[in-house]
Amino acid sequence: MTTRTSSEKSGMSPGTLIHIGDQFHQESHITLIHYNAKNVEKHTIFSADEILKYREKDTVTWVIVEGLTDTNLIENIGKLFGIHELVLEDLLNTHQRPKFEEYDDYLYMVLKGLQTKGDNFRVSSEQIGILLFENLVFTFKEKQDDLLAPVFKRIQTSKGRFRNFGADYLMYAILDTVIDQYFILIDGLDEAVTTLEDDLLTSDPSQEQLNTIQKLKREIITIKRFISPTRELMAGLLRCETELVQEKTHIYLRDVSDHAIRIVELIESYRDILSGLLDIYLSSLSNKMNEVMKVLTVFASIFIPLTFLAGVYGMNFEFMPELKWKWSYPVLWVVFIIITVILLRYFKKNKWL
Repeated sequence: MTTRTSSEKSGMSPGTLIHIGDQFHQESHITLIHYNAKNVEKHTIFSADEILKYREKDTVTWVIVEGLTDTNLIENIGKLFGIHELVLEDLLNTHQRPKFEEYDDYLYMVLKGLQTKGDNFRVSSEQIGILLFENLVFTFKEKQDDLLAPVFKRIQTSKGRFRNFGADYLMYAILDTVIDQYFILIDGLDEAVTTLEDDLLTSDPSQEQLNTIQKLKREIITIKRFISPTRELMAGLLRCETELVQEKTHIYLRDVSDHAIRIVELIESYRDILSGLLDIYLSSLSNKMNEVMKVLTVFASIFIPLTFLAGVYGMNFEFMPELKWKWSYPVLWVVFIIITVILLRYFKKNKWL
């Protein structure tokens, strides 16, 4: 997998089409879903021109472009459907901040699809661009995956509402599916934080725990950077007065907006929890150090009088009568033991041990 950075585009004129970001696929894959109240068709197509023959007034067409490295394909789609060159440039720049823009004939929005990978809590992301025309929706994705498979399943199994509603409802379903994936992400984050919290409260602090806290904090910063602007995206979509979004679809969009706000609030709460866990870790580390220092202090306190006595009788004075006594040595040991026992009982009585 190769990566292109934004610096490679430095000095180029606005609207220059160049892919920025990780290149997951060498070729783009185009899936076209064509449906109305009675029929659903799914096709794999190989050029932008093939889309035109599916433009009918009584049907909704959903075009999914997976893989954004084919700039010629994106440019041809832009020419055929009158998409502004700056929008095309944004679609190819996968470092875009989630946003919403309104144009005369279409609506443009971009957001991030987030998923967890591996046993440890790691977040992978992909940019998802959506263009809403009359009876036509484009979705531009970085990867070929099953992120939007639930939407196609709903189209297949729908017995009324989904197929009878227009392209705006399809747009809502795509947004709803992407944002609902965030709840799965939150569940994974909750499990990781809960496991870490239990570990901190039941075991001694370790370097591994600190590494886990720091890793989760970095992941939360990334998640917040991708999710927080989604609230603005939904607010802008709800404020727009375009005829492309029917009034009856607004209630569903408000529900998605509520989900986005709730997720951002949950992210904030988990960030606070992690800050608290870091404080617990530091407190545990400090308490452990205090316990060690207490034990060392007790030993030092016991040996101070013993060292004093040993130092006194270790002096080389000639006239020290105790040195000539027959029982001086055993008596001194008895004194050592008595002092040690007295000090230990004193420390224990005062709950210092």
